[in-house]
Amino acid sequence: MQNISDKEKKPLLILTGPTAVGKTGLSIALAHAVGGAVISADSMQVYRGMDIGTAKIRPEEMQGIPHYLVDILEPDEEFHVVRFQALAREALADIYRNNRIPIVVGGTGFYIQALLYDIDFTEQDEDTELRKEYERLAREMGAHFLHEKLRAVDPVSAEAIHENNIKRTIRALEFYEKSGQPISSHNERERHKESPYDFRYFVLNDDRDRLYEQIDRRVDLMLEQGLIDEVKNLRERGFNRNMVSMQGIGYKEILSWLDGEISYEEAVRILKRDTRHFAKRQLTWFRRERDVIWINKPDFGYQDDRILEYILKKCGNSFF
Repeated sequence: MQNISDKEKKPLLILTGPTAVGKTGLSIALAHAVGGAVISADSMQVYRGMDIGTAKIRPEEMQGIPHYLVDILEPDEEFHVVRFQALAREALADIYRNNRIPIVVGGTGFYIQALLYDIDFTEQDEDTELRKEYERLAREMGAHFLHEKLRAVDPVSAEAIHENNIKRTIRALEFYEKSGQPISSHNERERHKESPYDFRYFVLNDDRDRLYEQIDRRVDLMLEQGLIDEVKNLRERGFNRNMVSMQGIGYKEILSWLDGEISYEEAVRILKRDTRHFAKRQLTWFRRERDVIWINKPDFGYQDDRILEYILKKCGNSFF
């Protein structure tokens, strides 16, 4: 393989798709095949102690493949697209130094987009008073009220940002207030830049019914593996529902049950339903992206070796 440092455009592989589609196992096989290292593009797997609910890859599953951005933060630390981008760039530099191929694996499409197109998230000078005013509104009127203010001026961002993510809501409102334009419009312009990488963007997909069955089975398995004890342990350590990490799917539902708000059966039902809805939103995002290579698992008889062969063929000799 040519020394990566000598290449004008450095190679970058992306393997993504909806939750529970089977990215992890395929990513390991791909990394072995190309001499790769994995960068996790997952908004939850960065957190230590949040293993079962995030379906985090276990050390023994890594099979010696270097993994970046896994288990690096505590659940009360802030993690957002700007921090992901900075950490992922550091990971890329390290991977290229070691003459490996970086493989971005995960289902957070916005993070992938930010890295792939080197999107500029340069923030304007912080307006402390304006930010404090929005924080006061959130405290007094609630997160939903603040989120609706965002929806009125930037419905695209409101759709992408969970209403409980008050910090991101405030950032988007502040951007609009200071610039007079939605931050989503700024991000859309950035998205149309040419990528600085020689990349292949693969989206793994499955038949909807089969994917939803797999999601339901995964939730059952998480519960068998001890999801409830994991959530209890996090709560005992002082991590609470006001933290973005604890609003993740799998955590907020169990917390609602532990706090006596809903029954156990209802918590499981909501968890499965919301995970299915999440998978649907992920697929909607990936369909909007350009230069994507779709891999429908039924077309390959659900055989990872055939899928891997197809990926390598699409990369071509020049890529390596």
